[in-house]
Amino acid sequence: MERPPLAWRSTAVVAACLVAVLLLLGQRYGYHRDELYFRVLSAYPAWGYVDQPPLTPLIARLSIALFGDTLFALRIFPALAAALLVALATLITRELGGGRVAQVVTALGVATGAYTLVAGHSMLTLSFDLPFWAAAGLFAVKALRREDPRWWLAFGAVTGLATYNKLLIAMLVLGLAAGLVLAGPRRVLASPWLWAGAALALVLAVPNLIYQATHDWPQLTMAAALSDNEGDEQRLMFLPMQFGLFGPVVAVIAGFGWWRLWKDRRVRAIAVAFPVAAVLTVASGGRFDYTGGLLLLLFTAGCVSVEAAGRVRPAVAALAVNGLLCAVIALPLLPADRLAATPVPAINEVARESVGWPEFAAAVRGILASLPPAERDRAIVLTGSYGEQGALARAGIPRVYSGQNQLYQYGPPPETGTVAVAVNIGRRGMYRQYTTCEQRAVVDNRVGVDNEMQGMPVFLCHGLKGPWRAAWPRYLHYS
Repeated sequence: MERPPLAWRSTAVVAACLVAVLLLLGQRYGYHRDELYFRVLSAYPAWGYVDQPPLTPLIARLSIALFGDTLFALRIFPALAAALLVALATLITRELGGGRVAQVVTALGVATGAYTLVAGHSMLTLSFDLPFWAAAGLFAVKALRREDPRWWLAFGAVTGLATYNKLLIAMLVLGLAAGLVLAGPRRVLASPWLWAGAALALVLAVPNLIYQATHDWPQLTMAAALSDNEGDEQRLMFLPMQFGLFGPVVAVIAGFGWWRLWKDRRVRAIAVAFPVAAVLTVASGGRFDYTGGLLLLLFTAGCVSVEAAGRVRPAVAALAVNGLLCAVIALPLLPADRLAATPVPAINEVARESVGWPEFAAAVRGILASLPPAERDRAIVLTGSYGEQGALARAGIPRVYSGQNQLYQYGPPPETGTVAVAVNIGRRGMYRQYTTCEQRAVVDNRVGVDNEMQGMPVFLCHGLKGPWRAAWPRYLHYS
């Protein structure tokens, strides 16, 4: 099947501009709590962790080794991954029959979407998951639309490798499988290439699956905890946030893309995959962004429809407005001291949780500095979340412990920890182990942003009640 020419120059320009903008803004605000967590995990390389596979912490480790232990260095690979996402999306549009114009519209829409900007600005598992989904989508489109089943091997390879970043790629596999069964072409299911691709994916994923099986499937436990804690909220947010992930204009064009895929019997399974994934996400109480990769696939098809309908100029104008809105929300364009006066912190959790960490570390350091030398030498710090522990580790504060997720594995605290600075572990957490606790500081991020740390009291505790090795299991929590 003959394909349109590739608009590689225009795509390269858009991707290069995106990287430049992301890196230019890479040091504004500060670390996001997930980045602080990955920095800690990077010091403990493993086949997996209780809340995620090993790839993103490994990339964090590589960034630090290559570019240094700085915020800018940590954000180089996410920016490059965003550029790769733009390129892959453009290739999907071309594969679906989109000419140069459709490809340029795709590049512009993807590069300026809020989801892409957030993923490209900060190091998140999302940063690398989106390119995996786009690559898998590209190979699925090649296999189906060209009717060339050999591409299922490439699909299987990408799917298997994606499991080292997030197991969420299974949602795409289940959606496509359901689409093939319900909408066809069912003859694909009899192809040995399809099953060879499935076998390849399984073989590549085996080390990851072995880790999960030998550790009692911790990510299933983690997923159940997240569903219990946030499931109802995520269900309520699911539909409106489909319009917010890449912006409302992208969502509307994606709607036209869904219709285009549905009308083409060769790729109808992809159209079915989106509602299947949506139902699975809502039913399980998963995050509203679990369908983001499929939404991007629909958008690439929608850009072909825009070109075919001759509606390019109004679409580009609308995407420009969409991109400007997304940039203000997703990127640190506003001064940090103006952030609290805008709706951005309420909409963008990454921006909200990227301010105040130095002030938090300073509050803890001040309490430790006030202790007599004998107490200071044996004092420990107890935190309730991985962001807090990561911020203190980045500040060089020793003997910091948390029972959240993977960090629980790096405890218990030493039995010499008879004095503790405690933050965000609640009264039960403090008085379970210590006789007295007094508030010694309150965290103030100095920009008025109402985030996780703002107004958090910091306590100093004395009088260890019992051995930490016996008490530590009670501090384990998943969230």
